[in-house]
Amino acid sequence: MSKGITSRAENYSQWYNDIVNRAGLAENSGVRGSMVIKPYGYAIWEKMRDQLDKMFKETGHENAYFPLFIPKSYFTKEASHVDGFAKECAVVTHYRLKTNDKNEVVVDEDAKLEEELIVRPTSETIIWSTYKNWIQSYRDLPILINQWANVVRWEMRTRLFLRTSEFLWQEGHTAHSTMQEAMSETRQMLDIYAEFAENWMAMPVVKGSKSATERFAGALDTLSIEAMMQDGKALQSGTSHFLGQNFAKAFDVKFLNKEGKQEFVWASSWGVSTRLMGALIMAHSDDKGLVLPPKLAPIHVVIVPIYKNNDELEKISTAVKIITTELKAKGISVKYDSNDNNRPGFKFAEYELKGVPVRLAIGPRDLENGNAELVRRDTLEKQIVKQEGIAEYIEKLLEEIQQNIYEKARKHRDSKLFKVDTYDELKAIVNSDGGGFVLAHWDGTPETEAKIKEETKATIRCIPFDSPDEDGVCIYSGNPSKRRVLFAKSY
Repeated sequence: MSKGITSRAENYSQWYNDIVNRAGLAENSGVRGSMVIKPYGYAIWEKMRDQLDKMFKETGHENAYFPLFIPKSYFTKEASHVDGFAKECAVVTHYRLKTNDKNEVVVDEDAKLEEELIVRPTSETIIWSTYKNWIQSYRDLPILINQWANVVRWEMRTRLFLRTSEFLWQEGHTAHSTMQEAMSETRQMLDIYAEFAENWMAMPVVKGSKSATERFAGALDTLSIEAMMQDGKALQSGTSHFLGQNFAKAFDVKFLNKEGKQEFVWASSWGVSTRLMGALIMAHSDDKGLVLPPKLAPIHVVIVPIYKNNDELEKISTAVKIITTELKAKGISVKYDSNDNNRPGFKFAEYELKGVPVRLAIGPRDLENGNAELVRRDTLEKQIVKQEGIAEYIEKLLEEIQQNIYEKARKHRDSKLFKVDTYDELKAIVNSDGGGFVLAHWDGTPETEAKIKEETKATIRCIPFDSPDEDGVCIYSGNPSKRRVLFAKSY
């Protein structure tokens, strides 16, 4: 266990907070419930953002930007949408400050807005009011827009990355001429999220549909990917929504079809946020700190020289220059830490804490033998490798580490994925220290769903796409059921 980090077994929640703080990812700010994302944490987010952005653009999407402020009247146009977000909205009521006779800064009561503005919790309403001006004919469709932005949801209980009043995200908003096209878009984007989670985050996920009570406000269907954290709880790691024509009807967005008839537009929206940072930490990290999949690591390789004097350092640095040049030529990011402010042991612990996938140490004896000491972060295995050909070796090793991290997470998930037929079995699993995912029959009613949530704190995470039709009885009500759904406690 790294100094200053609580062990997972002792206190999982504190372990998470310790890693976020000690690894320099984020910290609480002076604004209640909001965070400062520090450079190292933001560097990881940038890697996520850049890869997702590439995947979006490869499927024909373009980036745009829409206003932070949304007129209150826009929210009232879609009833279920406003109901879904009413308790989380921050509202701007005035536009000016002034100084009173005590030299205090106060709100100028004469500067009240004619209409209050909502600080966006999501952008469907402002975007569909804009799309009304963009869409007249089927020739204007589809519109495939994404925006990278911040949103505000006024959370009462906050936790760095997982739940903050302000967070970063992307939100896609698309408009289509047919229902089938919008539904295909909804599924396509969920598949992109799943591919990113598994191939870049090394995090296996379950894909499925949300129950009606868990859907996004204003959606006809919500699809999600659900990942298991090391404590057996679920974390919703991406959602994609089929909005039908709800927002088009609310904002009167019609188009002239090929037959010359007016129709309402069909829509989707989809998003992931900085919650993915929390998922990355909780899916892979250990008691020494972060364990980062190489594809998302800001630094792939750190090299630490072991020396007693400047002459030794100079010789080591000459050899390291050759190694770093070879690594960078292969697109491998490398840091040479020759800073003499800290001893090698401190540096080793620091880079373990930050999750750097590969660490090299080179001393005078290594130079004589043409060797380097290599430690891989995922297993902490130590080996001696030749400097000659080291770039090729590390290139393959990074691929192996990426796959190994995924396989470890998959095996953990599969070991805690249970199929049960009784309510007592479900309660025993979700209330155990190790938690887990439970596949069980449900009668499809919101009443049963609410009772199970109330009594166990477990929710229906999704109705998995790969869950086959299967006659059974609901574990709670005993009523008939046609398939199993996925229950778990969640973040």
